[in-house]
Amino acid sequence: MQDWIERFEGLKRLDERLKRKLTSQSRIITLKKGSVVFGPGASPENLLLLLDGTVRVQQHSDGGREIVLYRVQAGESCVLTTAALLAYDDHSAEGIAETDVRAAAIPRMVFDDLIATSPEFREFVFKSYSRRITDLFYVIDELAFRRVDIRLAQKLLDLQDREGVVRATHQQLAAELGTAREVISRQLQEFQRRGWVKLSRGEVKIENENALRDLVVVV
Repeated sequence: MQDWIERFEGLKRLDERLKRKLTSQSRIITLKKGSVVFGPGASPENLLLLLDGTVRVQQHSDGGREIVLYRVQAGESCVLTTAALLAYDDHSAEGIAETDVRAAAIPRMVFDDLIATSPEFREFVFKSYSRRITDLFYVIDELAFRRVDIRLAQKLLDLQDREGVVRATHQQLAAELGTAREVISRQLQEFQRRGWVKLSRGEVKIENENALRDLVVVV
């Protein structure tokens, strides 16, 4: 059990007594791909430290639009869960396991105790928190100030596999970028007209990667 602590730089500095407390009162959980890790309106009972896999954190508007806020990767924790634990509040978004997931679950009682008594644990939590808050501000900046065509080009470049194929529907891309499916469909059709991509069901094949990269560097 204690091996997982060594995967988190901030926790490695805990003294042996606190490490034993953390491991003896925590547990390792596994979740299947597609599982709901947490949902809006639910109070978190644990701080999850991801050991393997990816969790997608997303928000739904009143009108049903979906936006991906960020992803939690192995070696990270979720800022919204941390915020809810610190504020004794409920989750305001949902987390979905994009892959099979394995995580260390630290109960709220242990979290509260270590936050209050361990400077090293407190530093670990708030450093992780501040890094993710910076990522959220980047998402806000992207939504508010960057053109959709540029953001879409960047997302296609980020998501492509070795064959230059992006396996995602127009709706999934719209959720990634926080816009409507119709907006993404129109932009993809324009990219296809220019010869930059080729569209097929559930896939986008990149035909001219250099053109997409040139668009991304436009200020």
